[in-house]
Amino acid sequence: MRILSSAFISAASLLPNLASAVTFDCSQINADGYKYNLKPLGGVHEIFHAEQVGDLIVNTTYVLNICNVLGSAANFEEYKCGTSRRICGFNRTLTADHTSVQSGFAFPIAGLEHMGQGAIDTKVTRLKNEDSDREGLRVKLSGGKYEEPDTKKKKNAGAVIEFECDPGRSGLEGLVEEDSKRLLRAREEGEDGGDGNNEGDGNGEEKEPFSDGSDPDRSLQFKSFGKADDDSYVLSLNWKTRYACDHYTEGRGSSSNHWGFFTWLIIIFFLCAAAYLIFGSWLNYNRYGARGWDLLPHGDTLRDVPYLFQDWLRRVVNTFQGTGSRGGYSAV
Repeated sequence: MRILSSAFISAASLLPNLASAVTFDCSQINADGYKYNLKPLGGVHEIFHAEQVGDLIVNTTYVLNICNVLGSAANFEEYKCGTSRRICGFNRTLTADHTSVQSGFAFPIAGLEHMGQGAIDTKVTRLKNEDSDREGLRVKLSGGKYEEPDTKKKKNAGAVIEFECDPGRSGLEGLVEEDSKRLLRAREEGEDGGDGNNEGDGNGEEKEPFSDGSDPDRSLQFKSFGKADDDSYVLSLNWKTRYACDHYTEGRGSSSNHWGFFTWLIIIFFLCAAAYLIFGSWLNYNRYGARGWDLLPHGDTLRDVPYLFQDWLRRVVNTFQGTGSRGGYSAV
């Protein structure tokens, strides 16, 4: 009994964590009476941002999945962030020629802790609430931790993603998905047109200019990562997509029209039936002075429906039972 009670207590303690895990459903977002579905933007995506500090390059890769946990995608090379996270950062300091990694670490930005503990604390607002000229959503996610390199103190971390309405974009343009990490690694290692065995600048080949990872054609854009006013660290992203438009109906319109047709069909049927009964009852009352069941049009037929159904059912049963019996004369 003690084992059962302890198991029950453990299961009960998981309920709040399970509830917090579903605080953000990207397919069912309601804001100010508008409904949004960001599920097409789900899946694991990556972007990176690089800064040149002296002879070193500080490269931070951001891996995110707004609709689910990262799972195995939270492990980037030898760095581990936590499979229950939704957004992770992987910071690496590389030499200028990308030949070696000086240091690196992983840090969770948003999502649940290990075994589903913690909370995402999602907050969704419409961009028009602050700027009438902008249409879209601002989604705030939290639950991460960032250890400051200098002080080694852990600070709260989160993300602010502005989904900006752009009818001409799906939101997936230019994104590097989890199954295409080799493209990101090739970009980080420096694609200078050589085979990787160049002897520096001795061959007279020019190096490609330094790239900070920005791409104007990409729908998802890195804005900043740094300390906010509340002493927490915030990753700011901008995501242009048609799914953030207030009146976007593609993919939902056909389903609503389909169900709308049958809904109107049922409503019309019941209205016609009600009109027939009301008019027939009024006619019987005024013409014949009918009362009770006699008010209903074809009342005798309606009263006989249960008996007619029983007779029909009895015939069906007798038909199936009679198929196995032998016909003709019986042997004497």
